[in-house]
Amino acid sequence: MLRSALCLVFALLALGARAAPPGTYNVRSFGAKGDSVTLDTEAINRAIGAAAGAGGGTVLLPAGRYRSYSIRLRSHVALYLDQGATLLAATPVGAVGYDAPEPAANDKYQDFGHSHWHNSLIWGENLVDISILGPGTIYGQGLTREGPHQAPIGNKAIALKLCRNVTLRDFTVRQGGHFALLATGVDNLTIDNLKLDTNRDGLDIDCCHNVRVSNCTVNSPWDDAICLKSSYALGYARATENVTITNCQVTGFDRGTLLDGTYQRREADLVPDHEGPTGRIKCGTESNGGFRNIAISNCVFEYCRGLALETVDGGLLEDVVISNITMRDIINAPIFLRLGARLRAPAGTAVGALRRISISNVNVYNADSRFATLISGVPGYAIEDVQLSNISIWYKPLDAASAASIQADLPEDAAGYPEPQKLGVGPAYGFYIRHAKNLTLNGVNLYLLGSETRAALLLTDVQGAALHQVTVPAGAAAPRLVLRQVSSLVVTDSGALPDLKLEKATTKSY
Repeated sequence: MLRSALCLVFALLALGARAAPPGTYNVRSFGAKGDSVTLDTEAINRAIGAAAGAGGGTVLLPAGRYRSYSIRLRSHVALYLDQGATLLAATPVGAVGYDAPEPAANDKYQDFGHSHWHNSLIWGENLVDISILGPGTIYGQGLTREGPHQAPIGNKAIALKLCRNVTLRDFTVRQGGHFALLATGVDNLTIDNLKLDTNRDGLDIDCCHNVRVSNCTVNSPWDDAICLKSSYALGYARATENVTITNCQVTGFDRGTLLDGTYQRREADLVPDHEGPTGRIKCGTESNGGFRNIAISNCVFEYCRGLALETVDGGLLEDVVISNITMRDIINAPIFLRLGARLRAPAGTAVGALRRISISNVNVYNADSRFATLISGVPGYAIEDVQLSNISIWYKPLDAASAASIQADLPEDAAGYPEPQKLGVGPAYGFYIRHAKNLTLNGVNLYLLGSETRAALLLTDVQGAALHQVTVPAGAAAPRLVLRQVSSLVVTDSGALPDLKLEKATTKSY
C-alpha cells in the first residue's frame, strides 16, 4: 500500500513538472505537430494570438521540429524555444510561403533587404514588450539570402521594426538568410547569449537606441557579424546611439562549422565579394543617421576582417570607446576608420564627420599587411580627435603577388564603397593615416613576422599628431615614419624614432 501511494505521489509530481505554468501557451495545444513535416505556421500564430488576447504570456515551443512560414509577433508576448526545439524555416511551394514584403517607406538609399521586414520567418512591427527566448534553435533552411523575387520567399530569420522593450536571449540561429536579425528603429533592445552560424549578416542593428549586446558568438563568413547601421529605411534619418557590445566573439569560419565544432577554413573563395571571410564588428556602411555613444569591449575576432568604423552617407560618427580587443588571423585592416562621401542619401546631404574615438588595449596577431591600419577622411573633411593606446600588432609578410602590387599611394575613392581591400596594397604596412586632425598614438607596438620593404607609418594631410612610446621596426631600406603635408607633430620616447617637435613638414622621412 505504501509503495503504491509513493508511486502515485511521484507520478503527480512528474505531471506537475510537465504542466505549463499559468500564462504559458503550448503550441501543441493549438495544433502544432513539431514533426518537421506538418506546416505549423497557423498553430504557432494562433498561440501567439491567444497570449496577446489574454493581455500577454509565453508561447512555448517544446522539443520538436516546427516547420513554418511567417510568424507574427504581438505585444507583451514571449516566444520560448525549449531545449530540443527547432523552428524550421520552410521552403515556399508555389504561391504558398512567407508574408509579402510590405510597401517600403523608402528604398532609394539602401538595398531591398534593409527596406522590408514582413518577408521573414519571425517579424514584428510597432510592438512593445516582446521576447524571443530559450535554448532552442532557429534554422533558416528555407530562407534565401537574395533580394526581390516573384515567389513568396523569406530572406530574414528575425525582423523587427519600430519596436520597444525587446529581449533576445539564449537561442541559436543556423543559416539565418540575408539577416539573422534585422532590428530597425528598435529601442531598449537586449541581445544576450546568442549563438549565430549564418550565411550572411548576423546582427544588424539599424537606427536603434539603447542597445545592449553581450555574450554572443557570431560566425558569419559571408558578411558582417555584428553591424551597427543607420540607414534611411524608415523614410528619415535616425541615429543609432547608446549602444554597448561586450563579451562577444566574431569569426569567419566556413558556414556551419562553428556549431559543429570543426571551425573549417576552406570556403574563403565563396565569399560574395571575393575578398575573404567577413565576420567582423562594424559601424556602417549605411550611415545616413550616424552613430553616437558606442562602447565596445572584451571582444574576440578570429579569422575575419578587422574592426571597422565607417560613415559615408552624411551621418555623424562620434563618441566611440573601444577597449580590450584581441584579434587573430585578420584578413584585412585590423582597424579601419573611414569618413567618406558616397552620399547615398537625399540630394544636398553634406559629408558627415568622424570624431572623438578612443581605441585601447588591442592585441592583433597575424594581421594582413597589405592594408595596414587605415584611418582616412577625404580632402577637406578630416577625421578628428582619435586616440589609439596600448595597441600591439604582429603583421605577416606580403606574398609575392601582393609585393608586386604595392602602390605609391592609396586612391582617395571618396565616393566608393568603404572596404580596405578595394583600395589596394598600400605603401605602409603598419599605419596609413590621411586627412586627420588631433591624433594620438600612445603605447603602440608593431612587429614583423617576416621581411618587409615598406615604411611602418605614413601620415598624409595630418594636423596635430602626438606619437608617444611608439615602437616600430623598419622595413629593409625603408624609413620607419613618412610625413607628407603634416603640421604640429610631436614624437617622444619612441625607440628608434627621434624625439621631434615639428611645426610643418611637407615631405620628410625618419
